[in-house]
Amino acid sequence: MQLSGHGVVCVRGGREVFAGLDFAARSGEAVAVMGRNGSGKTSLLRLIAGLLVPAGGTIALEGGDAELTLPEQCHYLGHRDALKPALSVAENLSFWADFLGGERCDATESLATVGLDHATHLPAGFLSAGQRRRLSLARLLTVRRPVWLLDEPTTALDVTGQDMFGGLMREHLARGGMIIAATHAPLGIDSRELRIGGVA
Repeated sequence: MQLSGHGVVCVRGGREVFAGLDFAARSGEAVAVMGRNGSGKTSLLRLIAGLLVPAGGTIALEGGDAELTLPEQCHYLGHRDALKPALSVAENLSFWADFLGGERCDATESLATVGLDHATHLPAGFLSAGQRRRLSLARLLTVRRPVWLLDEPTTALDVTGQDMFGGLMREHLARGGMIIAATHAPLGIDSRELRIGGVA
C-alpha cells in the first residue's frame, strides 16, 4: 500500500500555502511533516483526509481497499479532540465508532489500552486535557483504518502517555498501517521527515 501526492497545491483564503508538493508513504512507514507555523502541515493532513480540496495536483492511495475512498481509509486526529462534554467516555467512543463505521474492535479494550477504563462512565467534560487526548486516541483502536493522519498527536500527553502512544504507533506500523504526522517534536518512533516550506 502506498499513499502519494504529486504536484499538490494548497490555497486557503485566497492565499497559496504551498505548491508543487510531492510526497509518498508506504505500509509500515511513518512520515513526520515538519515546518514553521503557517507552512501548511495541518492543511496537508486535511487535504489527504478529504476535508479540503487541492487547488492542483493529485493525492492517491494504491493498494488499499478498492471499494473505499481514501478518506474512508483514514483516521484524522486534529488539534481538537471532538468530544461531546455531556456524553460519557464510553458514549463518546460509541458515537465515533457508529459515525466512522467499518471494522469495529472492542471499545472496552481500547479504553483500557489508553488508560481510561476507570473513567468509562464519567462525562467527557470532567476529563483533563491529557485524558481527552487519550480518549481521542482510543478511536484509532476501536475502528481500524490503515492510514493515521495525526496533528500534533502527543499534545497534552504526559511522559507515560507519550510512551503508551509510541507503542500504539509501532503496533499500527507493524500491522502494515502508515502514519503521517504533523509535529514540532519527535514522534518517539522511527520516521522519515517531510519538510514543508513557507511562512506564517
